[in-house]
Amino acid sequence: MKVTLRQRKKNGKISLYLDFYHQGKRKFEYLKLYLIEKPKKKEDKTLNKKTLQLAESIRAKRQLEIQNGYYGFNDAEKINSSFLLYFKALAEKRRESEGNYGNWLSSYKHLEKWPKSDVRFADIDTEWLENLKYYLVHEAKTKDKRNLSKNSCSSYFNKVRAALKQAVKDGIIIRNPAEDIGGIKEAETKREFLTLEELRTVVDTYCAVDVLKNAFIFSAFTGLRFSDIQKLTWSEIQHSEENGYYIRFKQKKTDGQETLPFSEDALRFTGEPKERDQLVFKDLTYSDANNSKLREWMIRAGIEKHITFHSARHTFATLQLTLGTDIYTVSKLLGHKSLKTTEVYAKIIDQKKKEAANRIKL
Repeated sequence: MKVTLRQRKKNGKISLYLDFYHQGKRKFEYLKLYLIEKPKKKEDKTLNKKTLQLAESIRAKRQLEIQNGYYGFNDAEKINSSFLLYFKALAEKRRESEGNYGNWLSSYKHLEKWPKSDVRFADIDTEWLENLKYYLVHEAKTKDKRNLSKNSCSSYFNKVRAALKQAVKDGIIIRNPAEDIGGIKEAETKREFLTLEELRTVVDTYCAVDVLKNAFIFSAFTGLRFSDIQKLTWSEIQHSEENGYYIRFKQKKTDGQETLPFSEDALRFTGEPKERDQLVFKDLTYSDANNSKLREWMIRAGIEKHITFHSARHTFATLQLTLGTDIYTVSKLLGHKSLKTTEVYAKIIDQKKKEAANRIKL
């Protein structure tokens, strides 16, 4: 295969790209590098020279990768297989996790509707991925014909990136083209949570699904995600005189082993202990019906906020910070790998303090 550095005039500039030619077929990689057309100033000429040198170094690197079998052209049968079928198979593997599976399935459905989606792995390059980003942001629609939210676009595109990353692990391709481009930036979302007074109110309010109510409140006491509460067994709830009650479990999302202490009050919502291998919250399922019951429960309690099950985790985090727990400890309790992830809750608290201070006026 030959890799050639080429130029194309675009919007008053000269765009640089690589032309891959192999067995009568072509594919392109746009480098997002540009030359100034007809440079007159010395600094412009110097900039063009440096840009060309960078582009040439990338071209040489790609040529070497191909020669060493690192660019994904070394196995014709694998690289000519269908990406869409592979993506669907990855989605099916996630059936055990209803929330995760639903997200992958939605990603697949939107991907399937895109006319350019049924491609071979050999056809996937940065240009194809950039076109997919454009489709998700500007053309893909919800069931009621609205544009997708920014966060949905980001989530669906990240699934494609994850699939390509897995394809590298599976030996289908050896280099992931998604590494060369950025993702779709998420919009900041409003994280709804319950105040301590509101939490006490919902505890005393009837919910049509007992296991849902108990699991939600247990999450508010511990900060556990739905996926971890759903698979929680009695063997993972432990007690010692020195440490009190705590949970030893593996986080489903991060696959990290965690030890999570919790208050004795939380045990009020687990029911009577069962056999060690039995689920603590048996029959807890993620469904539209249960989501509706949760909303009805909140309305019955006089809560007008848009509360989802995940809001219980937000409630735990904001209450801990409000009651004086330092952000590092809260981050560890939530199982966050980065303190930056936890900082969003600190911003919420700061905003609430600001709102409270502004209520005092002359």
